[in-house]
Amino acid sequence: MSIPAHASTNFQTLLRAAADGNLALMECLDARTGNPRYVICAVGRDNGDYVFTPFGHLADGNPYDAYLPPDPDNADGFVHPDR
Repeated sequence: MSIPAHASTNFQTLLRAAADGNLALMECLDARTGNPRYVICAVGRDNGDYVFTPFGHLADGNPYDAYLPPDPDNADGFVHPDR
């Protein structure tokens, strides 16, 4: 399974921001649900103003319950909860 180029580019940007100390955790509202989200942002500057670029939010609750990892026995599949 291949990670798309845009995701790899965004990840590299996130790593650079972390290495430079330019990350922030912001409380925002989910645009669809209105629920609070804790969003990881890169912090930049534009003409003296701070610019926050969101990259994703922290998982609510137990992150192991939120995601299904790649299946180590199937390069094109994911682990399913029923297995």
